[in-house]
Amino acid sequence: MKVREVAPDIDTGALLSGAQFADAFRIETQREIRDARQAAERMTERSPRWIEVLMSLRNLLVAPFGLKTSGEGEWPSREMIGIFPVLRETPDRLVAGFNDKHLDFRLVVDVASSGSGQHVTATTLVRTHNRLGRVYLAIILPFHRLIVAAMLQKAAA
Repeated sequence: MKVREVAPDIDTGALLSGAQFADAFRIETQREIRDARQAAERMTERSPRWIEVLMSLRNLLVAPFGLKTSGEGEWPSREMIGIFPVLRETPDRLVAGFNDKHLDFRLVVDVASSGSGQHVTATTLVRTHNRLGRVYLAIILPFHRLIVAAMLQKAAA
């Protein structure tokens, strides 16, 4: 099972109007995935240690700037998938994310039939608000690609 980058195939305007960044990664699987929620749960449960270390470092570095850190306590009125508040959900699509002062972020998880199996697509959308958001996005992008690929592998495993 190989994760591959694909062109985002969603209406970015409906999910995050004004998004300046969008990417999408897909994995094909023979494992039955009931719905987008199950795929998202598999993607976000028990992160590999290297992802936990990166997230801890990220939280430490952004705290002085007053940016949100990944913690369930920050969004008490929202249902969570991993560290992400769920914004919308259908059986085929789950949209999670949040708005912060430097950028707005969405993770869209889609599940669809594909031949005798299924494919799971993770699309990321970002709208930056200022220079801090643009710098932050530039710094995290190489790590983002690795993390999304690892998350998709977990969904399909």
